[in-house]
Amino acid sequence: MTDTAVLLDPALAGPGGFPDWSRAAAHATAHVPDAAVTAAWRALNYLCAAQLYLDDNVLLDRPLRVEDVKEVPSGHWGVCPPVNYMLAHLGPLTAGRPPGSEVLIVHGAGHAGPSALSHAYLTKTLALTGNTPDWSTAGLQALVAGFPHTRAYGGEITPLIPGVRYTGGQLGPALAVAQGMVLDAPHRFVIALLGDGELETGAATAAWTARRALFGSGLHGAVLPVVLANGQRMGGPSLLADLSEDELRAYFAGLGYEPFLHDGADTAGFRTVLAEVLTQLRPLGVARPQPVLVLTMPKGATGPEQVGDRRIIGTPAVHKTPLKDPARNRAEFDALAAWLASYEPASLFTDRGQPSDLVQQALPHPPPRPRPTPPRAPLAVRGEQAWPLVSAIIRERAAAGAFRLFSPDEAASNRLHLADDGSRLPAWASEILNEEICHAWLQGYTETGRDALLATYEAFAAINTSLLVQHLKHRSMRTATGHDGQPNINYLITSLGWRNTYTHQNPGLVSAMLETEEPSIHVYTPADATRAAAVLAAMLTGRDRANFLIADKHHTLTFPPDTFREELTCGAAIWPHLSTPSPQPPDIVLASAGDIAARELSAAASNIAAARPEAHIQYVHVNDLTVLGHAGTWPAALPDDAFDRLFPADVPVLLATVTHAPAVRALLADRGESTRVRVVGYRDPGRPLPSADLLEHCRLSTAALTAQALLMLKEPR
Repeated sequence: MTDTAVLLDPALAGPGGFPDWSRAAAHATAHVPDAAVTAAWRALNYLCAAQLYLDDNVLLDRPLRVEDVKEVPSGHWGVCPPVNYMLAHLGPLTAGRPPGSEVLIVHGAGHAGPSALSHAYLTKTLALTGNTPDWSTAGLQALVAGFPHTRAYGGEITPLIPGVRYTGGQLGPALAVAQGMVLDAPHRFVIALLGDGELETGAATAAWTARRALFGSGLHGAVLPVVLANGQRMGGPSLLADLSEDELRAYFAGLGYEPFLHDGADTAGFRTVLAEVLTQLRPLGVARPQPVLVLTMPKGATGPEQVGDRRIIGTPAVHKTPLKDPARNRAEFDALAAWLASYEPASLFTDRGQPSDLVQQALPHPPPRPRPTPPRAPLAVRGEQAWPLVSAIIRERAAAGAFRLFSPDEAASNRLHLADDGSRLPAWASEILNEEICHAWLQGYTETGRDALLATYEAFAAINTSLLVQHLKHRSMRTATGHDGQPNINYLITSLGWRNTYTHQNPGLVSAMLETEEPSIHVYTPADATRAAAVLAAMLTGRDRANFLIADKHHTLTFPPDTFREELTCGAAIWPHLSTPSPQPPDIVLASAGDIAARELSAAASNIAAARPEAHIQYVHVNDLTVLGHAGTWPAALPDDAFDRLFPADVPVLLATVTHAPAVRALLADRGESTRVRVVGYRDPGRPLPSADLLEHCRLSTAALTAQALLMLKEPR
C-alpha cells in the first residue's frame, strides 16, 4: 500500500507551519471508501471480543465449541467499541497526513487495552511470535489466546504496547497531557480520547479552561478532545448522562468549545462531521472556540444486548466481560457464538491472519521511529561569579529553545525573574493555579522530547504525588521498550514551610518519592543559591531522571564553593572549613541536607567547637539524599568506602535535613545505619508558629542542634 503521507501535495500545509488538516481529511475521504473504515471498525471489535473470550478457533474457521472458550474470561469490553470507532476513522487521516506532520492519540481510557493491542496488530507494529512484527496465523493466535499478555504487554493501556504515549487510567490528566504535547510543535495533532467518567475528575475539568492560560504563548499544534459519551462510568451512569443534548452543547460552549455530536450510527455521516471538525481546528494558543467531538455511541455497542432476563447494554455489566461464564453457561455460550459470528471474521482476515484488502485500505502507515534527542552539553559556568542564580539558569536554558517552565501562578512569588527586563512572563513560561495541570503539561512536553521545569511551593507540590507515581511507572515501561534518553522530570520546590504559614508547611512530596524506591529519583538539597543554580543547570540538560530540587527562595548565606564539584558529582562532601584537621577519626559527624539545615548546623558547628575545643568535628553536606541509600536500590548511592570516609564507623552522626526525618532514616536504615545516626527534620507543630519557634519545635535551630551534639559527645561509644 502506498504511503500517501509522502505523496501529498505540500499545499496541504497551512500558514505558519500549521497543517491544513481539513484538506488532509478531504484527501482521506477521497481515497478511502466508507466500507473500508467500517470494515476496520468491525475487525478491531472482533479482535477485542476474541481476546477476551477465545483460546482457539480464533477466526471461527469452524463452529464455536466450548473448548475454544477461555475458562476465565478477563479484560474490559465496554469502552472498546467507541475507541475502535475513532481508531478506524483516524487511520485514513493519519495515512493522509501532510508531509512533516505528526498524529498522536492519547488514550484517557486505560481499560481499552484490547483496542490498543488489536490496533497494533492490524498496523503490524506488535511482535507476538518473534522479534519482528508481522501478520500471521501464529501471531493472531498469540494475540487472542495470550491476552492479557501479563508478562509482555499487559491488558491495559501502557507504553509497553507500540504506539502508546500515555498510560491510561491516570484518572484525569489526559487532556492536559495532550495539550503539553503540542506546545511549540505546530506540526503535531493530538487526539485525546476521554471517557465521560474521566470528565468528572478535577484534572479533566480544569483542563478545558486551562488552555486559556496558553493564549498568545507561542505557535502550537492542535488538540482535538473526543468525549466518549457512552453514558456510563465503571459502576453506574456518568454525570454527563443526565444532560440533554441542548445542555451538553451549552456545557461545552460555556467552556469555550464548539461541540460536534454524533452517535456513530453511520460511517458516512460521521466522516462528514469529522471533516467539519477538522475545518474548525486551530492551534492551541489561539483565542477562539475550539472543536470538541462528542461520540454518544452506547458503551459496549455491537456486543450482546441481553442474555435471558439479564440486560447488558446500558448497565454496568458491559464494563468488563459482559458474558461472565460462557464455558459453562449455555445461554451465554450461544450469545458469544452469535456475537463473534456477527462480525464475519472470514471477510476481515485471510486464513493466514492478514487483514483483508478492504481493511488495509483504512489502516494508518506506521510512523517512523523518532530519533532520540541527544543530551545537550551542560550550560557553561562562568568565572569567579561562579554559579549563576536560579533565574539566570532558567533564562539561559529557555534561550536555547525546546524548553518550557510551568508554575501554579507563583513564579513571581517564588522570586523567579524570568524576563531579562523584569517584565511580564515570557512566552515560554505558563502559569495556572492548578498543580495537576502544570504536571500534565510537563508530562506531555517531555514525552515528546523537550525539557521542562515545574516550579512550585513546597506545600502544594504534594498534590501531584499520585500523578508523579503514575508518570514514573509510565517512564519505566517506556524504558523497558528501549525508549531511553527521555528528558528529565524536573521540579523546583521552593517557598519552603520554614518561612511560611502553617497551612503552607508540607515537605511530603519528596518523602513519597523516596518511598517508591524508583532508581531514577534524585532529591537535591543544596546548601545555598549558587549551589542550587548549578544543580538546576545539570537537571535541565540531563536524561532519564526525576529530579526534585529543594531550595529556599530567601538565601542569606553562601558557603565556600571549593567542595561543590564533589557535592555535585558524588552527592556529598566534607566541608574543611567547619571540620577539625586531624589524622584521628572524628568524635562526631555533623551533616546537613538543605540550605536552612546548613545555615543552622554550620552555626551550631562553631558553637560546638567553642564549647568543646578538644572535640574533633567532621562536617558533611549532603547534596543528594539518595546517595545515603543502599546501592542495590539507588544508582547514585555512595560506595561503601566513600560512605565510611564521610561517616566513619562507630562515630555518632547528627544529620539535619529540611525534609521529613523518617524519609532520611529509611535511606540510612537500608545501609544498616539505624542506631548511631540521629536525624532531625520537619515535624508538624499542630498550630501556627513563628519561623524561629518552628525551628525550635523541630529541634533544628542552632541552639537545639548545639545542645543535641554536645549530648552526643558525652554519650559512651
